[in-house]
Amino acid sequence: MFFDAAAARRTRGEFSVVMDNQLQQLQDSSDWKGKRLTVVGAGVSGRELALLAARIGARVFVTEQKGVSAEVAELFSRNGIAWEENGHTERAFEADAMLLSSGIPPTSEVVLSARKRGTPLIGELDFVIPQLRGKLIGVTGSNGKSTVTALIGHMLNAAHRNVAVGGNLGRAASVFAGREFDAVVLELSSFQLEWAHTLSSCVSIVTNLAPDHLNWHGSYEAYVAAKAKILSLRAPSGWGIVQDRDVEALKAEGEELVITLSWEERPEHEMAGHIFMGEEGATLRLKGEQAPLFRYSETTLLGGHNLENVAMSMAALRLLGLEEDAATLLKGFFPLPHRCERAGVVDGVLYVDDSKGTNIAASVTAMTALPGRKVVILGGRGKGEDYAELAKGVLREADAAVLLGEERDAIAAALKGAGFTAVTLAQDMEDAVGKARALARPGMTVLLSPACTSWDMYENYGQRGDHFCSIVRGLQEPN
Repeated sequence: MFFDAAAARRTRGEFSVVMDNQLQQLQDSSDWKGKRLTVVGAGVSGRELALLAARIGARVFVTEQKGVSAEVAELFSRNGIAWEENGHTERAFEADAMLLSSGIPPTSEVVLSARKRGTPLIGELDFVIPQLRGKLIGVTGSNGKSTVTALIGHMLNAAHRNVAVGGNLGRAASVFAGREFDAVVLELSSFQLEWAHTLSSCVSIVTNLAPDHLNWHGSYEAYVAAKAKILSLRAPSGWGIVQDRDVEALKAEGEELVITLSWEERPEHEMAGHIFMGEEGATLRLKGEQAPLFRYSETTLLGGHNLENVAMSMAALRLLGLEEDAATLLKGFFPLPHRCERAGVVDGVLYVDDSKGTNIAASVTAMTALPGRKVVILGGRGKGEDYAELAKGVLREADAAVLLGEERDAIAAALKGAGFTAVTLAQDMEDAVGKARALARPGMTVLLSPACTSWDMYENYGQRGDHFCSIVRGLQEPN
């Protein structure tokens, strides 16, 4: 390995000093004991924010636009947390500050009302980050961020580091507050980053950029600006890892300590360094030297997009000075649930669950990554995207499309406008799988990759994927 181990240790030590100083300053200015804090939202993020605020001695009130389940109400009562549901009353604004759980948009009524009253607004990350102990690795991007977050956590565990993994993936960041870790790896959504003013990550990764959540951010430019915060909020010695093609959009040109990834030998923006995706493996080039990251044969993940995910993850570890063998670190890591996951084979047809494909870029990538012809199941609740690019992917990769959910008519119109006429409408998932089965021939793949959220029919993409898989399992069982 071309890294100077002693220099790496010095860098890590310098980073720790910087983090300790910043953390102390933030703690001194954010003594919440006895303060009145209103948490907006009682979902996973909001619940954990409320519990954290209560643990550090604040007087906590939770305000929820929708209903609060009996289980959550009992949790709040047990921890001395007051709450309200089905709207925001005046009590919500009687606070020293409002904590915004993940997903609360700047245009929401409660935010606009708080600003009108002069109530301070604090995003989830700004409240939690100062209370985390360990090197922070932040991961965002339109697609692949969950895989990269989980993989970095997996490899740090394999290297016998004490690591916390969560954020937008699984466990809320608040869960890890006040506990000692070697590293904290957080998946960060554009919603969370929108409100962020402090992060101080030692490595920040943007896996890729594609239109997503346009209905929330208002425009693609605003969405990208939120993602770009993960780079601008790095620690002074923190590294950034981005796609070469995204450098301009992220305004990362000329940024120190930012390396890019591409499949080209001579990328347009080399900047501080470069990850080169070769024919058989990935290489990290830095300061005129280069060293292999991993060989493609060393991972079970399939598709070029997943090889990029592995390369970015491996580069993050190398930049932190970890020199363990790549094959050892990667061993035992498999695709995350609902991300191009094998659901079963019925009558010679492979069924694949990619329910996490909730935007157009993710669905097109899944279609392209899987070999052979496909029947693709699309639809759900839209995000304000134009389906023209989805139509191009379907036209190129699929023999038929089965559409369901709120966006089925809009997607059907885009497909037919592109000249793709093998379109079938379905009422629900059972109907969609049944119709896809009738259309598929042996050797083909039925791919659930909706290009939409699940919220019109399911609580989340996981529930949707589980339902799809249960239907497929039922088809495999003897009558």
